[in-house]
Amino acid sequence: MSACRLISKSLAGALIGSTLLLLPGLANADNEWLTWGHDPERTGSNPDEKILDKANVSQLEVKWVAQISTAPKDYILSTMTAPVIATVKTPLGAAARVFVVGSDNTVFAIDAASGKIVWQKANPNTMKEPKQGDYRCPNSQNATPVIDKETETLYVSTNDGKLRGFSLLDGADRMPPINFTDPFARNWSLNLIDGVIYSTTARGCLNMQSHFTALDLKDPVRHTLEGYTNTGITSGAWGRGGLVRGPKGLLAQTADGPYDPASGKFGDSVVAVTPKNFRLQDSFTPANFEYLDKKDLDLGSGNPVVFPFDQWTLAAVVGKESVIYLLDTGNLGGADHHTPLYTSHRWGNDEGKLHDRGIWGITTAQDSEGRRWLYAPMLGPPAKDAPKFQQSYGSADQGSMMAFEVRKDATTGKPTLAPMWMSHEMHAPEPPTVANGVVYVLLSGKTSDESRGAIKAPTGLNPNAVLDALDAETGRELYSSTRLITSFTHFNEPVVAGGQVYVCTWDGKIYAFGLKKRRL
Repeated sequence: MSACRLISKSLAGALIGSTLLLLPGLANADNEWLTWGHDPERTGSNPDEKILDKANVSQLEVKWVAQISTAPKDYILSTMTAPVIATVKTPLGAAARVFVVGSDNTVFAIDAASGKIVWQKANPNTMKEPKQGDYRCPNSQNATPVIDKETETLYVSTNDGKLRGFSLLDGADRMPPINFTDPFARNWSLNLIDGVIYSTTARGCLNMQSHFTALDLKDPVRHTLEGYTNTGITSGAWGRGGLVRGPKGLLAQTADGPYDPASGKFGDSVVAVTPKNFRLQDSFTPANFEYLDKKDLDLGSGNPVVFPFDQWTLAAVVGKESVIYLLDTGNLGGADHHTPLYTSHRWGNDEGKLHDRGIWGITTAQDSEGRRWLYAPMLGPPAKDAPKFQQSYGSADQGSMMAFEVRKDATTGKPTLAPMWMSHEMHAPEPPTVANGVVYVLLSGKTSDESRGAIKAPTGLNPNAVLDALDAETGRELYSSTRLITSFTHFNEPVVAGGQVYVCTWDGKIYAFGLKKRRL
């Protein structure tokens, strides 16, 4: 093992489907979304949502639009993070609040019922940028924050390299700023696991070495620990979910780079590491890693999602190549570290393009009958030789949502995927959110090659973001916002909690969709 070690350096309630719905301001724990992907396993599903369902989601409307003060810039494609939501104890009782962080480090707390900004807190970075930012390395805040309900604290990573903690109630400082990562780093969504904050830094911005970061909030010294998947700037984990909780440690997918385990180099791999100190436990690397690296089809475009199935705890893994792997988290790649439990067909990206094609993330959910599903956003058309779906809604040349049921193969005794449905045409769908039998898909708008702020949308396509809601079992469209949203979004996710759906856009707006009021 030593040769393969990583280098250490509410809603209060509702009458479902009836005329009475309590306001989101009367919130409880059901009205929460505390971290990217809802949970530390990054499943993207909210099993606590009880208000929105297949029967009423067609009645969505825009309840409010909040405008933050952070100014959008052409080269910063994410003017704010994805939202997180928590029930907050206020002098007037419990209330649901929506929290986002602007690219300029300003934190905003928004009342979920009214859309009013309750408090905001600026955290200016007085350091001079080493070089002008661009769309890949904008020098701006990038990491979706995380909420600790036990201490009522919102943790935020700011672009001066600090970790900050704020009171959910009023934004008061809960701790002094702590050195967390490099200034102007492109680090990704925070995860909070057993009192430790985690993040990943990747993309090689300002020649920073790609690495994992951990900070134990219970450590009085507050010493940051780091782990590396390469000796240089490549092989970083830049999937939006960052580090993901597994049953015994942490999982991450890495980007293109050399694969040489004896030298601590894990390009295009899934690594399992120990909490806090990042010692390598296990790894999986696709057998065609050289092809992936050559074509820039890295696994780093996504992050694992972890879930129980039958006798296993599985990790579903996919990258731009559009091959889905199911890994046993207790033995990721078998004896040779290249053998997963299951390898799918290639579901798209026949051209082998590095952008505007393929799968850039995945979502999992369990339905009311106990069946396990995977939902994959495909950019571009499906692969020509891939198996057909049981149900589809057109050619979907620009893109689609693909749904698979995880099943146990009667012949091999191992998990497999059954292609269930492919949605109608979608352009640039983001990884979806699943709640109460509905799949919420955010079509991001523009193109998907990370220059959406500058490239004109293809002829005939809506240049702005669109929220779609689909039946999770059939893929039938239940709702579409069509042209209600007036800007695009980038690397974001629709957040569903307490009967509302939240969407953030480049022009600094947060949209809250909820059910139309019924007349008594």
